[in-house]
Amino acid sequence: QVHLVESGGALVQPGGSLRLSCRVIGAIVSVNAMAWYRQVPGKLRERVATIFSGGGTMYADSVKGRFTISRDNAEHVVYLQMNSLKPEDTAVYYCNLPAAPAEWGQGTQVTVSS
Repeated sequence: QVHLVESGGALVQPGGSLRLSCRVIGAIVSVNAMAWYRQVPGKLRERVATIFSGGGTMYADSVKGRFTISRDNAEHVVYLQMNSLKPEDTAVYYCNLPAAPAEWGQGTQVTVSS
């Protein structure tokens, strides 16, 4: 059974940066596509970044050029580096395996506000 533990969310000012972490228990991140998602109340969960088993990445247009997804294969951790944050990035952020989704973790709250 796969468990996902997200961390790193915080309150940050517009233009600031954060790095989110997702510890993956029960799956090997190097052989699975991994993705970061975000959700705001009343809206559907949105996938914002994906890293494929071969290392390629894909981003939603709304975060392209500002967010970077990466992984540490040895530690089974997936990261999301978020730069130039905007108020519209405010959301709860989650990670998961897009091809075989596990039970969602608790997520981590990112709030971008002055």
